[in-house]
Amino acid sequence: MQQSPAAQENILKRPIRFLFKWRAFTYYEMICYAFMYAAAIMFAYGIQPYSGETFILVLLTIATLYSGFFAALIWNDITDKDIDIVVHPTRPIPDKRISQSRFFAVALVFSALTFLFAALTSLWCLILVGSNALFVTFHNKYLKKKIKIPAYSEIFTPVQWLTVPIFGFVALWSRYSVEGSITISVPLIGLLSINTAHILPMVLLVFFSYFADDAHDLAEGINDVEGDRKLGVRTYATSFGEKTAAKISFLMIIIAGVIGILLWALTLLSLIFLIPFIVLWLYALNQSYSMIKSTDDFERRRQAKIVGKKQYDFLLFSYSLIFLDILLQLVNAFYLHWTTVIM
Repeated sequence: MQQSPAAQENILKRPIRFLFKWRAFTYYEMICYAFMYAAAIMFAYGIQPYSGETFILVLLTIATLYSGFFAALIWNDITDKDIDIVVHPTRPIPDKRISQSRFFAVALVFSALTFLFAALTSLWCLILVGSNALFVTFHNKYLKKKIKIPAYSEIFTPVQWLTVPIFGFVALWSRYSVEGSITISVPLIGLLSINTAHILPMVLLVFFSYFADDAHDLAEGINDVEGDRKLGVRTYATSFGEKTAAKISFLMIIIAGVIGILLWALTLLSLIFLIPFIVLWLYALNQSYSMIKSTDDFERRRQAKIVGKKQYDFLLFSYSLIFLDILLQLVNAFYLHWTTVIM
């Protein structure tokens, strides 16, 4: 029996609906991810005219990192199903909203898209994404449950986010060469021309991403401490106690904010970035401090769930500010150029 057009349309909408509902995503988050991934390469490219190839690189960067984001989260849900049964029972596999085998197939699709878009960017980008995928797989599936180094899980989990800032620079280095670059040539892979002027901005952005995300991970670890303790996952909370983890999370936000100010002072970013960034930073500090003030473990865990989300927003919004700052500077440069031409 042939399905009606309405039924077929409903089937086509289901995967998209599921992706939006499988986690507690908000529309502003989905938009911020696009800004974040675009910012990764636009920050590296700087304020200069965009060619058609540059626009394509920006789109490929967004497509690669967006696909990789979904792939990483889905693989995490699959590998962490035992943990989620205890601490996140509403996630799709524990809640039986989707079978593990079907979720596995969805993860393969997003992984394939990630590798495809990365390969279209450059083979160097494909190697970067592949290395990150291997790390995430072994870290989530085996290492964080097996390695008994104190706080191992939260020391290394933010490493997967470092692909975001690095990808933008590698995409440019594998396509453009400037005088004075450090060149690496590998047979079959091609040339990587590392622009020495990019090294400091990239390092600052990498460190900002690490500390901002780790602050969020620590808060999540406080909220999930009972489940992590039962399953032997080494977080700051399970290794050193929840109050100490709250203090370290607060310290991470302080460090991230200082690095953000250095990003403004030492790179192309302007006051368009700095002023709202400081407001965001102070708000994140205030939220983080609430965990330290809590004297009751139950209250601290309740606060940690809220604070973890606020700290994650701090990371997303900071990247969005980088994107908006560069975009407005580009619009201003374009306007001044055409004003000069007309006059």
